[in-house]
Amino acid sequence: MSLTRAIKREYIYLTSIARTLWLLRLVKPNSTRSIVDIVEAQARKRPGHIAIYYLDQRMSYAELDRRANRYGHWAQHQGIGRGSVVALLMENRPDFICAWLGLFKVGAQVALINTNLSGAALAHSIAISGAKHAIVGAELAENFAAAPFEARPASWIEGEGGNLTAALAAASDASLGKHARAGVTLRERAFFIYTSGTTGMPKAANFSHMRMLFMMSGFVGALRPRESDRIYDPLPLYHSTGGVCAVGMAFFSGGALILKRKFSVHEFWEDIHRYDATIFEYIGELCRYLLNATPSPLEKGHKIRAITGNGLRPEIWRQFQERFAIPRIVEFYGATEGNVSMLNYDGTVGAVGRVPDYLEWLLPSRVVRFDVEKEMPVRGPDGLCIECGPDEVGETLGGISTRAGREFEGYTNRSESDKKMLRDVFSRGDVWFRTGDLMRRDAHGYFYFVDRIGDTFRWKGENVSTGEVGEVLASVRGVREANVYGVTVPGVDGRAGMAALVADGDFSLDDLSSRVKTRLAPYARPIFLRLSSRIEVTGTFKQRKVDLVRQGFDPASISDPIYVLDSVSGRYEPLTRERHGEILSGHIRL
Repeated sequence: MSLTRAIKREYIYLTSIARTLWLLRLVKPNSTRSIVDIVEAQARKRPGHIAIYYLDQRMSYAELDRRANRYGHWAQHQGIGRGSVVALLMENRPDFICAWLGLFKVGAQVALINTNLSGAALAHSIAISGAKHAIVGAELAENFAAAPFEARPASWIEGEGGNLTAALAAASDASLGKHARAGVTLRERAFFIYTSGTTGMPKAANFSHMRMLFMMSGFVGALRPRESDRIYDPLPLYHSTGGVCAVGMAFFSGGALILKRKFSVHEFWEDIHRYDATIFEYIGELCRYLLNATPSPLEKGHKIRAITGNGLRPEIWRQFQERFAIPRIVEFYGATEGNVSMLNYDGTVGAVGRVPDYLEWLLPSRVVRFDVEKEMPVRGPDGLCIECGPDEVGETLGGISTRAGREFEGYTNRSESDKKMLRDVFSRGDVWFRTGDLMRRDAHGYFYFVDRIGDTFRWKGENVSTGEVGEVLASVRGVREANVYGVTVPGVDGRAGMAALVADGDFSLDDLSSRVKTRLAPYARPIFLRLSSRIEVTGTFKQRKVDLVRQGFDPASISDPIYVLDSVSGRYEPLTRERHGEILSGHIRL
């Protein structure tokens, strides 16, 4: 690396860190200044400035604040206050943000429910939050009504003809004042944000007001959004990337947030021009979709000055940036439930972030040697972990302390949180957070993502639990055994779900298709099926996956029948050599 490049790298890094630290000067555990105060200040300072664009709607900061006030007054009328939990199940639209902002105004906490969930998974996610009330978008009312709750929360439907719609119309839009949330500090939980574990149902991660401001400040410090910026957000608001990072960049700066109900390849660049977007948020799969789309004259000539997100793979990075004329890419890494976060401020291709040696005291993230078979970090003769050398692959850990920003807020389930903590790592008594991610760190401090540990794999930007999928498949009539794993599809981000099944004469592909559709979120449905006569197991009766993963889904090299989930019919169809070739060439989109 040239001296000029090195100097520029350090300048970008240090100035970005300095800006972030300046923003964080007021973010202290016992402070009561939250995102509510920031939005209310924007409503006073620039009341007519647009806060949210959605379809043909424009919501000013004053209108945003007044709508949130209505939610706050409604909540008070229902006896909802400090410490109360309300579940929020709604697709992307302005009321999603108005709802949680209004609930924060009275000190309540919000469980952000994944809109892809249904049935038992949906009921479980709401139940573990302890929510007694659920705000449900009218578009998801039937899905909510069909969920098998043991103790059904009161449902409040927002949308045409909904009971919440009528209640909000009758509620006051006047300020509730700080006394309505008196005593609420940044230490307290703001959200439950759900993440898939290695097995079983979704887990609820605690997400405090302090973590929210830390995350928002990091992106504001990195991208320096201005009042004139318009941030395009096609990602789901129930996840931290779309629901916290993008929102924070807009509201901290007084800029505008452009909400998209759902990401659309065909409408993406049209929207970018239509709203004069200057920044957009991405995940890796979104970038892959855009690259695979037919070239459009709208791809260039836009006003985009920077983009930020995670999962942009090294092999498409330069192609993506050049084809779409993106001046700056800020890739980041972070776990919703963890304390490891980093940003790639200077756009080094393929890196998810950087922690130079001289700032390890501030951002203690390290890579340690890892035993793939045991799925645990390797320990040396002294019983402590061994840090990896430059470019050596291992598990990334984050140091846990009581210092603001370094806490591990964990899950609602204490035992699940304990599994993510590793003790006596570099010295006796220290505690570190296990990210569950394999990475390598180069000599300059850049981190590069390698893979997820264990059975969980990522598809469509979501973690897929093989245990949960296997349970659903095993409940289908005629299925005797089900072994679920992820396979690599050339040119596609993440791993596609595949299941090897042992079935008897009662088995029906139609039954399986129907069960998968009703019981699993779209991203969790297996793309490929393999019907086998037996499934190999280890000496301790654990199903072997390594050979199955290696063999993949090529019908030319596998004697077992292979099927693929047709995206149009929703049924599993035979995977012929011709169709296999079309998948590899990108003509069939999974």
